[in-house]
Amino acid sequence: MDILTGVILVIHMIGWAIVLGGALTTMRKPRIANGVTHGALTALVAGILLVGLAEMGDGDVNHVKIAVKLVVALVITAMALYGSKNQDKVTTGYLGGLAGLTVLNIAVAVLWR
Repeated sequence: MDILTGVILVIHMIGWAIVLGGALTTMRKPRIANGVTHGALTALVAGILLVGLAEMGDGDVNHVKIAVKLVVALVITAMALYGSKNQDKVTTGYLGGLAGLTVLNIAVAVLWR
């Protein structure tokens, strides 16, 4: 089970890296790259799977932390989906918000013990 959890955790981190990298690299010509949407969906699904695996195992799950991360992940995913459908509404500030929320989600994961 540890190997499966590790693989899904790597997939989760790669998803967030795609979101952050995609948001930062398109700041000069603001748009949502396809990878950002796919990365957000990948990270969201992998995160839900990680919580499910943690619930099945012996680990103690902090439900408040998970709820905060889930809400932030849902906002990021909604922003990516909305921005990909309405590219004319995407600005540098929009991408900055997307990148900032991604960093917030990573910080919550690492710093909240």
